[in-house]
Amino acid sequence: MSEAGKGDDRIIRESGIDARIALIVEPVLEADGYRLVRVRLSGQNGLTLQIMAERRDGTMTVEDCEAVSRLLSPVLDVEDPIDKAYHLEISSPGIDRPLVRRSDFAEAVGRLVKVETSVQVSGRKRFRGRIVKADDEGVTVETDKPAIGEEFMTALPFDAIAEARLVLTDDLIRDALRKDKMLREGRDEHEGHDEEAVPNGQRRI
Repeated sequence: MSEAGKGDDRIIRESGIDARIALIVEPVLEADGYRLVRVRLSGQNGLTLQIMAERRDGTMTVEDCEAVSRLLSPVLDVEDPIDKAYHLEISSPGIDRPLVRRSDFAEAVGRLVKVETSVQVSGRKRFRGRIVKADDEGVTVETDKPAIGEEFMTALPFDAIAEARLVLTDDLIRDALRKDKMLREGRDEHEGHDEEAVPNGQRRI
């Protein structure tokens, strides 16, 4: 793994066949300057293998998706982890992105999220609210419209979180567009040309 990837590994990982595929593609992506976000094999359109990835700065252009597809296709053909025909789909995380690394949760402080846990925490397994705190052990979520008897604040340890993602809001969209503009302007200064970047807009191949 690259130096950039050390200390910020994914803490929410796949299981079963998805995990086996992740073990194959993650080092290949890292070596080429990308980070794996998620692997998901589904029965969509027959059988679809979705590999969600991004650059280390959080961006992912259409050209990046095409490059990742060319990078991973021969590797998957050689390793052959799926014994049936499938469609390979490369995508960016999207604005309402999954949260899979500690840094993802830290950057999401103040954001509205949906979280599912593998075990019950405070008597429930599904949470919707704003992240008010994130540290090395987990996150604290301020529950959105709690039911009678439910706590407003719930501490969720990372080892109990099965899935988490941002909820699409106007503030999130506005901030994503602002970040995209700043990143593009920074590239323009260093590279001398304009490149359409879609750090949070999902693109598929």
